[in-house]
Amino acid sequence: MPTLNEFQLPEVYDALESEVRSYCRGWPVEMAGASGSWLTDTSGRRYLDFFAGAGALNYGHNNPILKGALIDYLSRDMIVHALDMATEAKTAFLETFQRLILEPRGMDFKVQFPGPTGTNAVEAALKLARKVTGRESVVNFTNAFHGMTLGSLSVTGNSMKRAGAGIPLVHSTPMPYDNYFGGVTEDFQWFERVLDDSGGGLNRPAAVIVETVQGEGGLNVARTEWLRALAELCRRRDILLIIDDVQMGCGRTGKFFSFEEADIMPDIVTLSKSISGYGLPLALTLFRRDLDVWAPGEHNGTFRGNNPAFVTAKTALETFWQGDAFADQTLVKGGFMRDRLNAIADSHPRITARGRGMAQGLKFEDAPTAARVCRAAFERGVLMETSGPADEVVKLLPPLTTPDHELACGIDILAESVATALS
Repeated sequence: MPTLNEFQLPEVYDALESEVRSYCRGWPVEMAGASGSWLTDTSGRRYLDFFAGAGALNYGHNNPILKGALIDYLSRDMIVHALDMATEAKTAFLETFQRLILEPRGMDFKVQFPGPTGTNAVEAALKLARKVTGRESVVNFTNAFHGMTLGSLSVTGNSMKRAGAGIPLVHSTPMPYDNYFGGVTEDFQWFERVLDDSGGGLNRPAAVIVETVQGEGGLNVARTEWLRALAELCRRRDILLIIDDVQMGCGRTGKFFSFEEADIMPDIVTLSKSISGYGLPLALTLFRRDLDVWAPGEHNGTFRGNNPAFVTAKTALETFWQGDAFADQTLVKGGFMRDRLNAIADSHPRITARGRGMAQGLKFEDAPTAARVCRAAFERGVLMETSGPADEVVKLLPPLTTPDHELACGIDILAESVATALS
């Protein structure tokens, strides 16, 4: 089996592509095909995908049901690009999303198509919150990640990513995420105190933006009671609550929205990644009906009407979200993953398991070990990435459709990789 140093990319990458590229450095092979939970490179070698496009492929690669709907749509020369014009595909998606997602959850929300990516959805959410309230500041949380454009970056915690902005990132105030102080003090003491203190220096914010599970931040999981307390604080203080569900939504933690377990109702929700179901670019900003104060065209984008993505998104909702079976199956698989990761952690010092649903991982007190584990796993044919402020967490995001035996195989290889990295 080749080692990492023996894999080589075509010379054009070093010669032409920007140094900003990242994933192809950790996985230096040229990929050619994909099906289900597997990728295949140009030499024919297969890789079990525990990355899933950073959570954009919850239903796997080239899901045959979604692919069939897409091929049929394209073969009939239907609309592909339409800005925000009314189209057959858009109508069908909106009606299906309302019937299967919004109505069963009692969400009287409007749907905005802000642009094709998660950061577009976050930018729209921040702009809308400021427009509705007339306030400028937004409260974000330590270790948060919300995107790479300037507004989204201003509410992101990672210092390396923030430094790339090149200008001061203002109008945001970071607060401690749940368990940031390791249980020594209650996280809300600071937030509530400065809101009440005329000398606290915190203007009443337009909104609070939060992830229920911080994926890029290291798989930090907020307790349901913490989320409920946050929602109640926002309600009492007339502060809009934005849940960023770009990575943890669409069933990644079990239920369709990651905040459902906490039994809270945010004012604004952002979705992207797996909402198209097929890896096609699509993003939604959802908000309470009374918050829809946009003027026509006030926030727009050339590619906000990705009609092939509407087709696969509708088909994904109809295939996986007609009832509770898929969510229940995800929770069972997530429990299996967590049990296996706990066993690995129990076998080695200074490692802990963390995560929720099928977003699971291992945190290493010796941060560089995580990268060594991912390298060892790649050499054994499994793709996984690191996350956290020091890249100290090995993060697993397999497709939710991954069969049990493939989950077991991937975690067996992870266990071998941990042993190798620690030897």
